[in-house]
Amino acid sequence: MGALQVELHNTTPMRLSAAFDCSPGEVVALVGPSGSGKTSLLRAVAGLLQTKSLRGRIIVGDCIWFDSEKRIDLSPQQRHAGFVFQHYALFPHLAAMENALIAAGTSAARSRLPELFERLGLQGLERRRPTELSGGQQQRVALARALAREPKVLLLDEPFSAVDAPARQALYREVAALRQSLATPIVLVTHDLGEARRLADRVVILDAGETLQTGTPARVFASPRNARVAELVGIQNHFRGQFHKQEPGWARLDWGDRAVGLRVLDKNRIEDGAAVTWVVAGERIDLLPDGAGEQNLLRCRIEELLSLGETSLCALQPELLPGERVTLTLASGQLRALGVVAGSWLRLAIPPEAVHIMPQKEGATAPPSQAM
Repeated sequence: MGALQVELHNTTPMRLSAAFDCSPGEVVALVGPSGSGKTSLLRAVAGLLQTKSLRGRIIVGDCIWFDSEKRIDLSPQQRHAGFVFQHYALFPHLAAMENALIAAGTSAARSRLPELFERLGLQGLERRRPTELSGGQQQRVALARALAREPKVLLLDEPFSAVDAPARQALYREVAALRQSLATPIVLVTHDLGEARRLADRVVILDAGETLQTGTPARVFASPRNARVAELVGIQNHFRGQFHKQEPGWARLDWGDRAVGLRVLDKNRIEDGAAVTWVVAGERIDLLPDGAGEQNLLRCRIEELLSLGETSLCALQPELLPGERVTLTLASGQLRALGVVAGSWLRLAIPPEAVHIMPQKEGATAPPSQAM
């Protein structure tokens, strides 16, 4: 099996200006809001996007599936992509095994279907029609049908969104097992950031058909390229500031018209005096009793405290920044141990290395001061 390489541009019916790659055995997640082009990209890879304006290339290994300049455009049958649709797309009049047999192109693939059904926990269900199966079982049949094609690329379009939590967890395990046994690129479309973190080696952030950032989930979610990426990956604490260089390797980040200056790392990527936006992940912030600590401390009043069992949503109002709000998800036990309630004062310690700073584009509007 070879790597998948995609570089596509399109105008109608869906604007695309996207590029990504996926190595054999790798899971790449396409993440973005509704209408961002995630499913259109999958359909383009599978050869199902019918548009004359599509330009670019799709290559798997040393085989060109699509090249607009060379006028190469393989049919969906020639591409051998396994596609698992969001709502299964099973033939309702056919039994589970019959649905899978339709996709099996060789006698060898057909002979392996009983073993595949057993591996996917479908033994005993071969003769049942889709209406006689649960949502999770239908999704497994759809996965079996995709694998019966002996695909060179496996495409998963929101495959877990229509199943309940237990079935979803079981399907997560199946995908994890598949990636170990198949040397096949796997491209997953999801709107669930937790799902992308859990399953993907890399994420591709899409917006309005354009690739905004690609990288490991940890890097993209902690270090977004710009304010729009920060918004799309659900970063809660996003603020404006001004960047001032100090001694080598260090800088001062003025927050709130210089009411608070934070000590931050200087990676020599931002000019002295530049207007910036910056984010900090809530899990990197330390919570201290009022009066404790020394560096990058922010005295805050708990403005809102909402308990969700083991976790609590906490909105804090910085004492020196009345127009700002820091939003955290904290362990309820930690809050009880500190003895804090709504109206209490405490201090936040923001590690310099936890602050990710981005240049502010001219004309950009200020980020909201609370969770996005």
